[in-house]
Amino acid sequence: MQVVLVGLEVRKSVRIVLLLIQVPGALMVLYLDILSVAALWWRQQTSVAAPRTRFAVLVPAHDEQVLLPRLMESLAALDYPSNLFDVHVVADNCTDRTAEVAARSGAIVHERQDTTQMGKGFALRWLLQRIRQAEKTYDAFVVIDADSVVAPNFLDTMNRHLVQGATVIQSYYGVYNREESPAAALRYTALVLFNDLRPRGRDVLGLSAGLRGNGMCFGSDVLERFGWEAFTLAEDVEFHFQLVEAGIKVKYAADTSVLGEMPTTLREAQTQNVRWERGRIQMLRRFGPRLLRQGMRQRDPAMVDAVAEQLVPPLSVLSAAGALCLLGATILRVPGPRRLAAAVVAGQAAYVLTGLALSRSPLRFYLALLRAPTYIAWKVWIYARAAARPRDSTWIRTSRPLRGGGRPPP
Repeated sequence: MQVVLVGLEVRKSVRIVLLLIQVPGALMVLYLDILSVAALWWRQQTSVAAPRTRFAVLVPAHDEQVLLPRLMESLAALDYPSNLFDVHVVADNCTDRTAEVAARSGAIVHERQDTTQMGKGFALRWLLQRIRQAEKTYDAFVVIDADSVVAPNFLDTMNRHLVQGATVIQSYYGVYNREESPAAALRYTALVLFNDLRPRGRDVLGLSAGLRGNGMCFGSDVLERFGWEAFTLAEDVEFHFQLVEAGIKVKYAADTSVLGEMPTTLREAQTQNVRWERGRIQMLRRFGPRLLRQGMRQRDPAMVDAVAEQLVPPLSVLSAAGALCLLGATILRVPGPRRLAAAVVAGQAAYVLTGLALSRSPLRFYLALLRAPTYIAWKVWIYARAAARPRDSTWIRTSRPLRGGGRPPP
């Protein structure tokens, strides 16, 4: 009898432990599924606007002589009057021919050498100051990474949103070389979910779509007010927190895109992912509590959502936790936690499949999910590394191939 009672107590304790682990994960997956359902209602706007916005396209470039010409070709092919935009390239601490390549492509080139303030944020602030000193006036500023390709309708789409009253706009930021390797295919899926599905849902719900660091557009009044004071490992998250705190929402432009060159192996992607995750953790610690309190006090869902987005760990971490809980509950025969774990895993699968369907991804990207267990294990390790040293702000250049492959999707 005593053995039976002990066994019941153990099962009760196991059930409580599993539920304590599962409930936060279940709430996070529910949050993602709500955004997924909302994203199904997103519709492309059919209105048009005559080109009238004068743009400055800002390109921070550090040793980008190989990939920069491809970006410049795509900018030259934009469906927007060439007299209404200038391309400013800041050759930041370059040791190659980036400045020469940019000048030959028709860009306005600014060479910067500063080994004490290194990184994209510092380069952008310096470039904006240079433009202001030159007394060049623009209606809006666009930030494009040097390893990217822009869609022909990019500036036309930004002009339309600005004319309709948007002040900060984020385009879809995806993977250019998505077919080069299984790792690139899985990265494509990850960015479809994070950079497309979620912003669509937020756009429908009237929230702030968020900034993704590439393909961003700012009205001149916004940069006049804020300048560029985001210098951390996650400068896009930092700037987004500043905007939302000031009551400014980011509009999502899913009908145009910027596609970036991504690492083709997990080893090449390691430094980039550690930097992203560590930067997100740092920004959550710095802004999260204050913004959450302010959002609750002002009943502002955009502020609360901005914090919630950073609270949700990578999907790979959620997937690993859900699978382990399901396995543990099944082995230990604990029915309540087992049903909850199964529901969480099903919710994650629905989230992924909805994202791939909305993006009209080819069948090969569904099949690439068969390799997800390896990617999940790697991502959990990356997240653990970032969480173990959250205060480390060392910026390390992402390792990637010297030449871009593939072609942008139609």
